[in-house]
Amino acid sequence: MKDTAPSIVRGVDESPRSSAPRVLIVDDEPAVAAALARVVSGTGAEVSVLHDATAALRALETTEFDVIVSDLAMAGMSGTELLRAVRARDLDLPVIQITGAPSVESAATAVELGAFRYLTKPLSPDVLRKAVLEAAHLRSLSRARGGEDRLRLDQSLRRALKTLRVAYQPIVSCATRETIGFEALMRSTEPALTTPAAVIDAAEKLGLLHTLGRRVRNIVAAQIEDAPRATAIFVNLHPSDLADPDLFDPASPLSRVARQVVLELTERASLEAVPDLELRFESLRALGYRLAVDDLGAGYAGLSYFARVQPEIVKVDMSLVRGVDADVVRQRVVHSLVSLATGLGMEVVAEGIETAAERDCVVRLGCTYVQGYALARPGPAFPSITWP
Repeated sequence: MKDTAPSIVRGVDESPRSSAPRVLIVDDEPAVAAALARVVSGTGAEVSVLHDATAALRALETTEFDVIVSDLAMAGMSGTELLRAVRARDLDLPVIQITGAPSVESAATAVELGAFRYLTKPLSPDVLRKAVLEAAHLRSLSRARGGEDRLRLDQSLRRALKTLRVAYQPIVSCATRETIGFEALMRSTEPALTTPAAVIDAAEKLGLLHTLGRRVRNIVAAQIEDAPRATAIFVNLHPSDLADPDLFDPASPLSRVARQVVLELTERASLEAVPDLELRFESLRALGYRLAVDDLGAGYAGLSYFARVQPEIVKVDMSLVRGVDADVVRQRVVHSLVSLATGLGMEVVAEGIETAAERDCVVRLGCTYVQGYALARPGPAFPSITWP
């Protein structure tokens, strides 16, 4: 990096700002910081460089930045600690984290604290430039809104957390027609966040995914003693939950009843960036939990996801079940999935059953269990079923 480059400043430029976005590079290795600055200056941004996170926090007190690009592993205050401190004073400032040692903990914490991007080395210059431009655009939009949208979202989510409840939908044995378990389904009465997806999205944006996950798990733990004897409770996990120490704590409410719980991971969410995933699954199984892959056949991960999790139970996605009785192609796909799973000693749930014809078809195809509106709608703990 040349000290005379007009768009790169060692330290912080406190002169009146131009219309170009201001980007702060924070990295304790001067050569790396200089290389990052050269790349980012290619976006037309005004770039400042600092070599420790504490100095970066001091700079934020006097200078307005549009984007922070931070290394994760730094001497003294780490990139994660910097992000946490930034969030304590500014919920909207985009922070791009860069690391040469990605891990499930740091990635999940980045999501939890609202990092704009979590980039891994070696890093393409084009990827970094694109991330900086997108982050600067987001910052400009955020300023235009004045932060009011985020404040309203935070208030809505906190109301939702206070009134959150769990509904349960039975899972039924094809062989005995008896209920063997219930899926726990989050429900919100908050008018601004009426669907589970809306609640999860709000928690993700506000860095409260762990808070939401713990709330749901604690509700289930408090109600599980009222469940019918010998039934399991299926609890959905967000990928970030795998980095929450509470999930692995033997003293946490849900861990105390882990042998009655099946943890569901959706195939729609990628776990490819989690290097120690298998070790975490071993820890959960040691506590007594069983694992299930949800939405099998609907996600982009395919059988590689299936192989990494090695679940005790798989749930065939409703997109394959809906209308299966009248669709030969769907029947062949379901039959193939069932054959694969049962051949590996796994049990199979067909979810989304809405008609007796669909139910009878998946029974013929070899599914172990069925779940859906044709048997029971989700309801308060714990609804009974009808086998039409």
